[in-house]
Amino acid sequence: MADDQVDDQVVVIVVGAGISGLSAAKLLKESGLKVLVLEARDRVGGRTYTVKDNNHGPVDVGGAYVGPTQNRVFRLAKEFGLQFYDVSEKEKTVLNVQGTWAKYIGTIPPFWNPIKLLDLNHVIRTIDRMAKEVPCDAPWKAKKADEWDSMTVKQFIDSIVWTRTVKELMRIFIASVMCVEIHEVSLLFALWYINSGGGITRLSSITNGTQEKKFYGGSQQLSEKMAAKLGPIVLLSKPVIRIEQDEDTVRVIDNQGSVYKCRYVISAVPQALLNKIQFEPPLPCQKLQLIQRIPMGSIIKTIMFYREPFWKKLDLCGSAVSDTGIVSYCIDDTKPDGSHPAIMGFILADKAREVIHMTKEERRQAVCEHYRNVFKSTKFLQPVGYVEHNWMSEEYSGGCYVSTMPPGAMTRYGRYLRDPFGMIRFAGTESATYRAGYMEGAIESGERAAREILFEIGKVSKHQIYQDEPESPDYPASSLETSMIEWLLPSVTRLIQFTMGVVLGLLGNEILGWLTGWRRGRFN
Repeated sequence: MADDQVDDQVVVIVVGAGISGLSAAKLLKESGLKVLVLEARDRVGGRTYTVKDNNHGPVDVGGAYVGPTQNRVFRLAKEFGLQFYDVSEKEKTVLNVQGTWAKYIGTIPPFWNPIKLLDLNHVIRTIDRMAKEVPCDAPWKAKKADEWDSMTVKQFIDSIVWTRTVKELMRIFIASVMCVEIHEVSLLFALWYINSGGGITRLSSITNGTQEKKFYGGSQQLSEKMAAKLGPIVLLSKPVIRIEQDEDTVRVIDNQGSVYKCRYVISAVPQALLNKIQFEPPLPCQKLQLIQRIPMGSIIKTIMFYREPFWKKLDLCGSAVSDTGIVSYCIDDTKPDGSHPAIMGFILADKAREVIHMTKEERRQAVCEHYRNVFKSTKFLQPVGYVEHNWMSEEYSGGCYVSTMPPGAMTRYGRYLRDPFGMIRFAGTESATYRAGYMEGAIESGERAAREILFEIGKVSKHQIYQDEPESPDYPASSLETSMIEWLLPSVTRLIQFTMGVVLGLLGNEILGWLTGWRRGRFN
C-alpha cells in the first residue's frame, strides 16, 4: 500500500496506556499525527495504580515516589495542575540489621563500630565511582563491561566488603530498588541502573532523594490526565495479541479479533512480556533472546492504616530498614493533611516469593508483627485497615518495578532494548537511558520513541531524538557532594594493610636492634 493511501488512517498505534505509552501518544498528537492507544487493562496507568479505597481514600499501590532530578514528571505534573507533598522524615529512622538496632536521622546509619562505618563508606564510594564509568545510553561500551557483566552483584560485594552488616545493607538496597536478590543480577546492570538513577545516595534517600515527594491524590492521576487530554483515542480492555507488518502498513489485532491499521507502532508494554504478542514477521532472534533474559522484579506493596500516627510520639518517622521479618523497607504513608495514618511496607524479592502462598489476612498479621518488633511497640498490632497489591500476579506487568538482567545479558543483548523492528518502536521505562525503572524513565522513553517516528517522517532532526530535560524551576535538586573526609577515609583493607605495615615496621626495628646488639656482643 502506498503512503498516499494511508493519509486518512491512523499514523501511529501505541500499545500500552501506562505513563510511557501515553507520553508518546501525547507528543505525537501535539505534533499533528493521528494516534490510537490500545490498552489491555480496564484502566490507564500501567505500573502506577491508585486504588480508591472506601475507607482511606486514594492509595498508591504501584509507583508513587518522585524526587529531585525527575524533571519530566514535574513538567507534566505542572501542565496538568498536579501537586506534590513531602514524605515525612522529621523524626528518626530505625535500623534493624544483623542484631543491631538503632534510631538515626539521615542516610548513613550510626555505626559505633568504626570498621562497619569504613566498610559502608568504601562500598558506596566504590560503587558510585564505578557506576559513573558506565554510559547510560550504552552500558555495554563501558571499559570493563565484559568483566562487570560476568559477575553478580553478590560476587562483587563479597569481594570488597568485610562485615556481614554492610553486606546485608547492600542486599536490602538492591532489593529495594530492583526487587531482586543480589545473586540474581549482573554487576554491570546494577551499575548502569545506579548511574541512571543518580547514585546510591540519591536512590536511597527521602529528603533530596528518590522518595522525597508524592502526588496529592495519587500518581495514577498523571496517566488519567494525559488520557483525558487524548480523549476517545485511548481504548481500554483491548489486549493486543498480534502485530503484522509489511513494507508500508502495520496491522494490530486485539483479542476480540478487531484489526487496526497504521503506519507505525510504539510498543510500551514491559519488554519481558513481548512474547504474549505474536509478531509477523517474527521478532529478530536477538530480541527474542533478550526477552527471555529480563525477568520482572518481585514485589508485594502493603499499606497498613492506624487510628493515629503514634510512632511520632516515639520519635520515629515511620521508616525502617530491616533484615528480619516480612518487610525489608517501610516508610510513612500518612495523607498530607495528617489523616489516615499509615505505614507503607515493601515485601521484596525472595520474601515476596516466599509469602505468596499466604492469605491476605496472614500477610497482614505478619506485617503487623514485623512492625511491632522493628519499632518496639505493641500498638502496631492494632491496625484499622490494610491494602496490598501483588504485582507478580498482574498479567500485564508480570512484576515490578522493572526488568533486570542476570550476568551476560547486558553486554550481549542490552543494545536490542531500543532497536526498532521495521515500523515498530519500543518504549517503556526498561528502555530509558535516564531514571530507568521510574516514572521519569517511562516519560523519557515514551517521548524518545515518539521522536524516532517524528524523525522518520521528517518532523524533527536526528539529534533531537534524545533530548535532555531542563531542571524544574519549582523543584531544583540540591547537590549530593561527597565530603573530603568521606573520600579520604580508607577501606578496611587499606586500614589493615596500613596497620600491619606499622606493626611490621616496629617489629622490624626491634628485631634489627636486637640483631645489632647480638652482633656487637659476639664480635667485641
